[in-house]
Amino acid sequence: MKSQNDLTIAPEKPVAAKIAYIDHLKVLCTILVVLHHSFITYGAPGGWYYQQKSVHMAAQFPMTIFVATNQSFFMGFFFFLSALFVAPSYQKKGTAKFITDRLKRLGIPLVFYSLILSPILIYLVQRFGKGASYSFTEFLAGFHDWIDFGVLWFVAALLIFNLVYLLLQNIPWRFKFKWPTNVQLLLIGILIGLASFITRLWFPTGLTLQPLGFQLGYFPQYIVFFIAGLIASNNKWLDQLSLKQGKSMKYMAIIMIVIVLPALFVWYLAVKFPINSFNGGWNVVSLAYSLWEQVTGVMISVALLCIAKFKWNDATPFSKKLSANAFAVYIFHPLVLISLALLAQSWAIYPEFKLLIVGPAAVIGSFLFAALIRKIKVVRDII
Repeated sequence: MKSQNDLTIAPEKPVAAKIAYIDHLKVLCTILVVLHHSFITYGAPGGWYYQQKSVHMAAQFPMTIFVATNQSFFMGFFFFLSALFVAPSYQKKGTAKFITDRLKRLGIPLVFYSLILSPILIYLVQRFGKGASYSFTEFLAGFHDWIDFGVLWFVAALLIFNLVYLLLQNIPWRFKFKWPTNVQLLLIGILIGLASFITRLWFPTGLTLQPLGFQLGYFPQYIVFFIAGLIASNNKWLDQLSLKQGKSMKYMAIIMIVIVLPALFVWYLAVKFPINSFNGGWNVVSLAYSLWEQVTGVMISVALLCIAKFKWNDATPFSKKLSANAFAVYIFHPLVLISLALLAQSWAIYPEFKLLIVGPAAVIGSFLFAALIRKIKVVRDII
């Protein structure tokens, strides 16, 4: 029987040496971020600047499934994809230029978001969402939360991870691993799930570490995925990906999402566990959900990585533009989404129907806004 890592298994079509699929995956995850916050706006659990929640269980349930599935992998996957290029960038640029580049690419957006964009977003919600009558100048006079990274908590964490990577450069070790088999990947997911469960005893999900905006209950995955990205780069894991493994992980992930997660929610409702059981604590719901979340996250990440390599590796002018604008979309999508949601707040339709309009419009609008603002050279040089 051939192993999962047997590279003699022929792909369905020749795969080029290029890695355009990595850019495509970043675009996909960026779109999911915009939709994730759109779903939270209109009914899914989670915190956001402006919310107009649906009260219908028939709408809340699929929204919850969507955001839970996203949360299981997409931010950790971002860390993995980012880590793939850390070592090559460091080796090419050297310490001084590497640090300067990271401070420029990550530090400047953090400062901009915290000092400029965050106050604007909060004022928009106060003024047009809650009916406040004061001017923006009056608002700023009483504003105190100047350190607020908002959605750029990811950028702050990525900057910290990069700096820790630099500190560990002098440690004389290198990980040498082959790309994991399915069994090994599932074991990794279980271990991350157990680590998440233990972490959430003290840092339940929803508890945010201010002013950084970190929810430490999710960080076991983020740390492991970032390290995995470094190991993948050092061991050329992308060359070892198997389409067969990607498909098997896809089918297992579908089972976890379509069958296991709904069953977990039904069990939770039937037994009438405490309302915050999913968030953390010494209870069986938190343990089961942590394991589901991390095992599913590994499955989805591997499925996307493997299948995209063999099926989604062709770059087009349009896809290149989307990729070039993805980071700007990540930064500015709250402005676009909140503006659209405020414009739609008075519509005499259910929130779930607003989601069907505002969600896609937020994705398209964010990419258009990003393309527009990146026409400014100084902005384009940074993001």
